[in-house]
Amino acid sequence: MKLKSAFLVFFCSLTLLVNAQSITLVNPIMKGFYPDPSIVQVGPDYYLVNSTFSYFPGLPILHSRDLKNWEQIGSVIDRPSQMDFMGERLTRGLFAPGISYYKGVFYVTCTDIDNDGNFVSTATNPAGPWSNPVKIPQVRGIDPSIYFDEETDKAYIIYNSDAPDNKPLYSGHRTIRMYEFDYKNLKVTGEERQLVNGGVDLSKKPVWIEGPHIMKRNGWYFLYAAEGGTSVNHSEVILRSKNVWGPYVPYEGNPILTQRELPADRKNPITSAGHAQFLVGPDGKDYMIYLAVRPYEGDYYNTGRETFIAPVTWTEDGWPMAEHGENELKYFYEADYKEVKLKNALPQNGNFEYTLKLKKGLSPELLFMRTIDKSSYTISGKGLTINLKPETVMDLGNPSFVGKRQQHLYSMAETEIDFTPDAEHEKAGLTILQNEDHFYFLSKSVKVGQPVIELYQSVPGKKEMELLTSAPLLKSGKLKLRIESFGDYYNFSFAEKGSDFKLLKDHLDARFLSTKTAGGFIGCLYGLYGTSSGESSANKATFKYLKYKGDDPVYR
Repeated sequence: MKLKSAFLVFFCSLTLLVNAQSITLVNPIMKGFYPDPSIVQVGPDYYLVNSTFSYFPGLPILHSRDLKNWEQIGSVIDRPSQMDFMGERLTRGLFAPGISYYKGVFYVTCTDIDNDGNFVSTATNPAGPWSNPVKIPQVRGIDPSIYFDEETDKAYIIYNSDAPDNKPLYSGHRTIRMYEFDYKNLKVTGEERQLVNGGVDLSKKPVWIEGPHIMKRNGWYFLYAAEGGTSVNHSEVILRSKNVWGPYVPYEGNPILTQRELPADRKNPITSAGHAQFLVGPDGKDYMIYLAVRPYEGDYYNTGRETFIAPVTWTEDGWPMAEHGENELKYFYEADYKEVKLKNALPQNGNFEYTLKLKKGLSPELLFMRTIDKSSYTISGKGLTINLKPETVMDLGNPSFVGKRQQHLYSMAETEIDFTPDAEHEKAGLTILQNEDHFYFLSKSVKVGQPVIELYQSVPGKKEMELLTSAPLLKSGKLKLRIESFGDYYNFSFAEKGSDFKLLKDHLDARFLSTKTAGGFIGCLYGLYGTSSGESSANKATFKYLKYKGDDPVYR
């Protein structure tokens, strides 16, 4: 009997071990230029949306069942008839979206910062199609989100706006305001009301209260928002009220998320944390997604603002907390639920590599500038063939450019190009680009009738490129190009024979492409690019594949 009991205990313990399910959440959960995250849960499914500014398609919709594995299933703005960003700088366009769901309908609100202002698009399937944007002209400001109060069947749209009476007491003085929202007819009703003036403590002159959301827990309405600006002083703060209209009382332990007080010289820092949203994980526990960055030196980073996750705890008096700022946010979190891999998803976190075979079509993660011109490229068994348009990446139009985000500090992008230039103004190749004024371009061209490989650097403010170095090529036709990032520098190589790569230039300053140097809110893209440099041309360039590899030491 004792032997039988002992065996039963052993068998039960073994069964528990076999059935134990765990997952390691790896930060960022969306690496590279995926800023201003907003998330909604519908049953077992999570849907994430991020800012895209003046890239097209706009506002990617990503799907997950475990908050680790993500697949892009569509974009809110995927048709030029909905919207384009022609004439706008890359860092303008679409700011900070918010996604929500109610009674079978998905809603995405956003701000087209220079033209259409605030708008809402809807869909019954998050993969699309999404409706044409419906403007909300009464909502003047940025970062709108919709809160649905299921108990009252009412909706509210909350957003960042100007200081009271448009008379700021200091630079960065903003307010949080709200309208009731008629979700059936997609328009505001009633009067606008101010909920927050300046931030949690106006006497301390808080700046840039933005990205607001409302959630309801235990009879309280929690209003939470970013504060401090989307840089090293970024944070998330929270207030609550028994009434959706307030008055809202701030938490004495604010901020509920920040890293601004930690030593700047710490190893593998995560900085600029804020712009958060709460969610309930598959394990029933509370989490927070948020925006942050990973600098390679000081405040220098090229990967843009990324999407992270952290667990949330609740204080005894009922306030949620992620990280007050004393401790470092982590790259890895363990959770007690099952990982759910998605069949067609590209990896988005940790170290990874893959090759996009362009002859099979374009991955939804790839980006165009400002709009999509389907007449300017073709897909065939040879790969992606682009027309050499006169537009350049220094202009505010739609050049022949297809970009993929740089997602690691240590990364590599490689392609094979089939291109025979007929004149010196015809150039095609691989670029690493931060914006119109800050990029490097590894280009195939011709000089005095002979094929050459050239490396250019943009000249900020002049719509010009400076030739850094060049080398003769043995022949026209096919050529492999490679750009590698090593934190604070880039290397540029080419291969005429197989994979026998030759270094053209090494240790080019990566800080030139950093957000700190270039300004704005976007991150670097590796781009397949061809141009006839302002002149007409009937020539074309064909790219066979785009290979990407990322290998950051923190994940090894």
